[in-house]
Amino acid sequence: MARDAEDTRRRLLAAAADEFAQRGIAGARVDRIAAAAGANKALIYTYFGNKDQLFDAVFDALVVSTVAEVPIDPGDLPEYAGRLFDRNQTHPQALRLLLWHSLERGGMVALPEAVALSNADKAAAIAAAQRAGRLPDRYPPEELLLLVVALSMLGSAELAPADGPEALSRRRQTVTDAVARLVARDREEQR
Repeated sequence: MARDAEDTRRRLLAAAADEFAQRGIAGARVDRIAAAAGANKALIYTYFGNKDQLFDAVFDALVVSTVAEVPIDPGDLPEYAGRLFDRNQTHPQALRLLLWHSLERGGMVALPEAVALSNADKAAAIAAAQRAGRLPDRYPPEELLLLVVALSMLGSAELAPADGPEALSRRRQTVTDAVARLVARDREEQR
């Protein structure tokens, strides 16, 4: 029985991710989510509480999976940005869910605790690399992280579809080159 419940919960989360990515929180419909998951609509309320809490569960799962699949490497921020770029290509819902969250939940200030903790950990890793002299300190760690993440999103198919694998590869290279320039040492710092 527990196995079936977990499978149903997983199907509901997957269907909800599709629905929320396509229509946002306000436009999403619980009946469509239940139908796509092949589940009873009442189970959404049983497992998640309400539509807003279901969105939170979807968003938290997205954050957890992204952090697990794309850990930060402050010693190689260009490649970290490249891996985030790759993740955005294989999980196009992610950017749409982030944008819907920002639009419907009051911007980046209202990000869930999982995101805030993840960002705090990443900023702390960048700060440690800056203190150790492995990264320039011209930008505060939180702002440098924001710049790296924003650059990785610029290549998203959601924002600008690429015409084939070569264009996508060039776009990824642009992202990693831009981050490399962002974290490059100034000539005066190198003296």
